[in-house]
Amino acid sequence: MLTVHHLNNSRSQRVLWMLEELGIPYDLRRYTRDPKTMLAPPALREVHPLGKSPVVTDGELTLAESGAIIEYLADRDELGRLAPPRGTPERLRWTYWLHYAEGSAMPPLLLKLVALRIASAPMPFFARPIARKISGTLQSSFVDPQLRLHFDYVNDALTKTGWFVGDRFSAADIQMSFPLEAASARGNAQGRWPAIADFLQRIHARDAYQRALARGGPYQLPG
Repeated sequence: MLTVHHLNNSRSQRVLWMLEELGIPYDLRRYTRDPKTMLAPPALREVHPLGKSPVVTDGELTLAESGAIIEYLADRDELGRLAPPRGTPERLRWTYWLHYAEGSAMPPLLLKLVALRIASAPMPFFARPIARKISGTLQSSFVDPQLRLHFDYVNDALTKTGWFVGDRFSAADIQMSFPLEAASARGNAQGRWPAIADFLQRIHARDAYQRALARGGPYQLPG
């Protein structure tokens, strides 16, 4: 049976959701972040050398990276419920969003998180103005413009049908959920991007999403 190595408050929540949508049985092994560093525990390195999550094991196969896992699970489904047929324009667009989520949408969100932590990190009082200046300049000159650029683009894509590929829910929507939830946790999905806010409301109402939460435990991204 397939096993999901699940780290709390991480990208592995998408994998649980994907499995619940497809009705694939799975075992769950939980790992908890270090409360101080927020890093995964060393035990995950026993599963994969990088010690990151998500990781799935399926027989002799050990597979990391959420996009690769989601594509693997989609291809396992003989009914093709969450992926368009191969060789179609829709499949190419589906693949695009699988890669866009981590390759384009996540980097500015991670930079935003780093910048905020620089500004709030413990340090000598005389260093605080310098750190806050660096953080503020990084956010105003690069990070925030990039976030607006990307989420304007994503909001426009969702405005057409409400989903990322065609007019029905697919694994591309599962993959894109994490960066959009991360943006929402920081207050970036309301007002300016109504299609994103509507998308999040609809996916959170799905039965499979709720089952994944019940199985995986509390899920809260840093704001």
